[in-house]
Amino acid sequence: MMTTRRNILKGAVALGGAAAFVGGYSETGKRLAKGLATGSSGTAPLDHITINAHAPEYRVDAKTGDLVMNPDQQISFTMCQGCNTMCGLRIRSDKETGQVIRVAGNPYHPLSADAQIPYSTPVREALLSLTRKGESGLDHRSTACGRGNAMLSQMNSPHRVLKCLKRDGPRGSGKWKSIPFEQLVEEVVEGGDLFGEGPVEGLRAIRDLKTPVDPENPEYGPKANQLAVIHATSDGRNQFIKRFAFNCFGTRNYGHHGSYCGFAMRAGSGAVMGDFKKFAHGKPDFENTEFAIFIGSAPGNAGKPYKRSGRMVAEARTSGKLNYVVVDPVLTNATSYAAKDRDHWVPIKPGTDAAFAMGMIRWIIDNERYDAKFLSNAGPAGVKATGEAGWSNATHLVNVKSGKLLTGMDMGWAEEQAKDFVALDASGTAVSHKQLATAATLFFDGSVETANGPVAVKTSLQILADEARRFSLAEYAELCGIKPEMIEALAQEFTSHGKRAAINNHGGMMSSNGFYTAWSVLMLNVLIGNWNWKGGVSVSGGAFPAFGKGPRYNMKKFPDMVKPKGVFLSRSKFPYKKTSEFKRRTAAGESPYPTKAPWYPFSPPIFTEYLTSHFDGYPYKLKAMISFMTNPLYGQAGLNAAIGEKMKDPKELGLYVAIDGFINETSALADYIVPDSVMYEAWGWAMPWNGTVTKCSTARWPISDPKQAKTADGQPVTLEMFLIAIGKRMELPGFGDKVIPDSDGTLHPLNRPEDWYLRAGANVAFAGKPVAEASDDDIELAGVGRIMPDIEQTLKPDEQRRVAYVYARGGRMEDYAKAYDGEKLTHAYPKPLMVYNQKVGTSVNTISGKRFVGVPTWYPQQLADGTPLREVYPENEWPLQLTSFKSNLQSSYSIASPVLRSIQPDNPVSINPQDAEKAGVKSGDKVRIVTPGGSQLATALVRNGIAPGVVAIPHGYGHWELGARGHNIDGAQQPDMPELAAGVALNLIGLQDPHRGGHATLGDWVVGSAARQALPARIERA
Repeated sequence: MMTTRRNILKGAVALGGAAAFVGGYSETGKRLAKGLATGSSGTAPLDHITINAHAPEYRVDAKTGDLVMNPDQQISFTMCQGCNTMCGLRIRSDKETGQVIRVAGNPYHPLSADAQIPYSTPVREALLSLTRKGESGLDHRSTACGRGNAMLSQMNSPHRVLKCLKRDGPRGSGKWKSIPFEQLVEEVVEGGDLFGEGPVEGLRAIRDLKTPVDPENPEYGPKANQLAVIHATSDGRNQFIKRFAFNCFGTRNYGHHGSYCGFAMRAGSGAVMGDFKKFAHGKPDFENTEFAIFIGSAPGNAGKPYKRSGRMVAEARTSGKLNYVVVDPVLTNATSYAAKDRDHWVPIKPGTDAAFAMGMIRWIIDNERYDAKFLSNAGPAGVKATGEAGWSNATHLVNVKSGKLLTGMDMGWAEEQAKDFVALDASGTAVSHKQLATAATLFFDGSVETANGPVAVKTSLQILADEARRFSLAEYAELCGIKPEMIEALAQEFTSHGKRAAINNHGGMMSSNGFYTAWSVLMLNVLIGNWNWKGGVSVSGGAFPAFGKGPRYNMKKFPDMVKPKGVFLSRSKFPYKKTSEFKRRTAAGESPYPTKAPWYPFSPPIFTEYLTSHFDGYPYKLKAMISFMTNPLYGQAGLNAAIGEKMKDPKELGLYVAIDGFINETSALADYIVPDSVMYEAWGWAMPWNGTVTKCSTARWPISDPKQAKTADGQPVTLEMFLIAIGKRMELPGFGDKVIPDSDGTLHPLNRPEDWYLRAGANVAFAGKPVAEASDDDIELAGVGRIMPDIEQTLKPDEQRRVAYVYARGGRMEDYAKAYDGEKLTHAYPKPLMVYNQKVGTSVNTISGKRFVGVPTWYPQQLADGTPLREVYPENEWPLQLTSFKSNLQSSYSIASPVLRSIQPDNPVSINPQDAEKAGVKSGDKVRIVTPGGSQLATALVRNGIAPGVVAIPHGYGHWELGARGHNIDGAQQPDMPELAAGVALNLIGLQDPHRGGHATLGDWVVGSAARQALPARIERA
């Protein structure tokens, strides 16, 4: 009932609108009704419900309740490739043509259903669970997002590469000729005068495992390191590439796109979790969280797991279980007015998230709102005594001078306690962290008596408190543009839900201060002790091991495998103090600092530095590169301006082979392109992103025949077949007839992709308690019959039906019932959390020669040498800051989908009304976005959902390849599609670091990740 004037007015408007529709569109309504009855073209539709859509893949018999399959269609469960989340899918295809008709969710898969159905459910019952039988409403509904649905168009794209291509002109000319696969392999391996431009070294000549790449710096490793092998994402095939690069060819230089995507977040996570090997990270347990803060992440718009996080947040806020705040310069779909007061948007200045987080940290510490019970646990004995789900090093003592954690060896304790860390009990006595069961001292700044006399120490939490107190709450607020009252209110709310609050971040951390920003944000989770708790932070349920030493096959080791040696091209994870350069400079009496470029002591191999380091020749140069689905010239901010022209010169990089189903901005400059399977044509094994609380391994398998060229013996040309052929021609270890050992030591072949992935599938099937054997019904309903001949040819009899069982369900998934152990997560992170990280606190910035701070702290945007960005690019010249955000539909590859382009064809630049008024700009105006790195024409969108002083660009548009320019193949011209060039490519106006010189792009000054957020900018009328 409408009881208020406001509601009455709403009702009047609604009725008025209906009357207007009836009056103005009555004729249209008649035509619509007629169209439903007779068809818009005068032909009756095929079905009164589905109209002219494809018939359903199955139905339920109304009388018997039985499942009745459509005899013309096939259902299969596999993996999505619409983005990097890798959800489980249910694909339906036409049996006669093999054409994929529709994409939906896999009810067995945690990324596609909440909660997923029990894994033991027969396929027939799984399909019935998706129907109205039993009237279960939305329970077990399993969906695919719009992007996942639309990306199947890639399989038949007119721009798809189907043949092996060799450039037929200068690099980048867009002219190619097709050649047989065997010729491509021969030329890549043997080299020669391949293009009439002079000799090119092939892979055989480059693979020298003995001769140093630089005799004056032998630690750089052998000449084999002059091959770089790079790939785009963890799509279930990355382990095969890594094996080839590291252990077969023997190059040190293998890497992927993470450093220009979201590595700042992963590095900050690695610091807080004490994991600089795998860079583990945590995500909220969305289903049970009561209060969440999203900063640098927008659920439903971006972040991983993309679809699951958006779905869980939407459901939780609808049910009233969740209140949350999105702290972001841009208002995205993560905030919904439909949720009323349960969600809020807090605009922030780009690049100041760390100031916001440190302000919260200061308030929490000053007001003692931290979880003292959790933080005062010094080690495992304390955890056992208190019932906590883990522990941290908050109470561990740190030597102030050396930056090292105090150990039993320093104290002169017995040998069995020499490696133990030191904490103080309530009486101030130094005790081993392993033995202290009572609460340890949280704050201490003084000295302790060691075996070598008194040493000045602080607890880790004391160091954090001191760093947080460098600025007042008011100063932090001024830095980030958020009122101090708001920071205080959020900190109070965040600490009012016990373990059931969480803060989440992701790609929004990609600024030049991203590492410390991500660490600061994630430290808030440590302060409330929410890790490993229901409603807190989940690391991951993990995966069933596929590619390691499994229960059936050892996929990690093989006879004569190579262990790569030397220094990564990105100067990662190698102590600069151990280099010949450091020793020469110190022996000569000069300072070893600054180095020509940064060394990154705790970063993995980072691709942001590979190509720039190569062109700068520091530490050495490449001779060849193999890329798989990689597009750094488009994906890395500022890189195209830095090296795009040099990539065209074969004298600068002798050999470049790209493996891809499409020609992107980077592979357009390749010498050879190897075609590859696309979407649902390839094999693979992947695991979900963190934030999935149950164990899961997703199977990727060819539900459709690959469309690309075949080898001489009839195998489709793929990434795997190319690397296998290279390996066999060069007689590399790891390829051929006897290379994969089983649990008994018997060696098995690796001559085709099935040899690798099906044996990995056997490991998945037999991990822990082996899965059941697939029934004939499962195999038929899930379309696994198409690969049963491969399974029977490759695997042992006792493996075949169990592996078929796994493929029939799209992987192996742990039941949701196993997610929790009471109030704790079943799959807990086992290591202590780091309030102070010794690796960080003892490492040196090789540009400044100064030690890094070992706890989260505030730094402004800065260059590699520590110069604040605003000193170089002052606000009076660059009054705005440019930032990016993600579309909920488009990505850099999905732009090729005509369906998605019809919905989001362009990416207008969002501008706050205040800034638009100053610039004299209105919505729809053509404007020029200018940064120190370049400029781009754009369409203005003036809206209130942008923080003042900010311009924001959705990522994924502004292509100049990928179909925007047609290529000439064997004299036939592909069509140009200028609509693919629509919009702005933010990374084209990314920055270089002016103080580094050479070709270096602007990156995080600690870990080297790309900086694409908070760039100085201005806007001009075009």
